[in-house]
Amino acid sequence: MSNLTQKTDLSRYNNDWYQPGNVFKRVLWYTVNVLFFKNPLFVFGSIKVSLLRLFGAQVGKGVVIKPNVNIKYPWKLTIGNNVWIGEEVWIDNLGDVTLGDHSCLSQGSMLLCGNHNYKKVEFDLIVGNIVIEEGAWIGAHAVVCPGIKCKSHSVLSVNSVATSNLEPYSIYMGNPAVKIKDRIFKT
Repeated sequence: MSNLTQKTDLSRYNNDWYQPGNVFKRVLWYTVNVLFFKNPLFVFGSIKVSLLRLFGAQVGKGVVIKPNVNIKYPWKLTIGNNVWIGEEVWIDNLGDVTLGDHSCLSQGSMLLCGNHNYKKVEFDLIVGNIVIEEGAWIGAHAVVCPGIKCKSHSVLSVNSVATSNLEPYSIYMGNPAVKIKDRIFKT
């Protein structure tokens, strides 16, 4: 098979192994997601929390979910206590996502649990879980890639991309994100 044919033969593309839930459940969730989460006019956080729980998410107390948030599969989501999820956050949780207590996802940030193997003609789906530990802060428009753990009280600054784990009490910046300094709390 020629190189060109390999590039265009999509019949080889098959990710049937990935089954995130039955079709009815997914369609129902997509409808709820559009009406109540992605809707910039729907501001009632307590109803959003109840809907997430109804669809299988584990959600703690004091969680704030701002308008225009997109969540792929709530049954793959665990949210601790006093978590902030800002406007236009995208939780593309093809894998499990855990948000620890007092963590923050700033506006426009993205948690991406899925990617594709660009080295293979089949363009295989790759899925990795994401963990945002206690007190970690994901800055505005920052991206956390599949399989990443943002450890306790780490910070991923604005527009940065986490392609490897963030160490605790550290501040990261850039694409790919690198540690720029320690996170020190003043009393």
